[in-house]
Amino acid sequence: MMGLTRKGEYAIRGIIYLARLPQGKVALISEIAAAVDVPQAFLAKIFQNFAKLGLVSSARGTGGGFMLGRPAAKITLREVVEVVEGPIMPNRCLLGVGSCDRAAHCNVHPVWQKVQSQVVAILDNVTIEELAREER
Repeated sequence: MMGLTRKGEYAIRGIIYLARLPQGKVALISEIAAAVDVPQAFLAKIFQNFAKLGLVSSARGTGGGFMLGRPAAKITLREVVEVVEGPIMPNRCLLGVGSCDRAAHCNVHPVWQKVQSQVVAILDNVTIEELAREER
């Protein structure tokens, strides 16, 4: 993944919204979708994936909804992006053994590795808490 898709953008908007809620407050998917201008059905699928990995938790029934699964300071931007976009991958040759038969003698391969490691490091150093706190 080099560029962020619409799905990735929606995921970030939705989780930042949850991070801005008072601790312990739950939000309905319809409320979140309306607040961050994302189609409700699309956001519901994203949040299902988040729930599987513990980024959000859901409560069913009256008073139910979504809330963060752990503190926003413990959720990185990389985690959110990779849930919906897959691993940070500037080139398919970084997929691993057998993905590129030229990796051993390719002059560009180390460059792609460097790009990947730097992008991952940047995204790992940004928390959802920081993004939720910033006013633009």
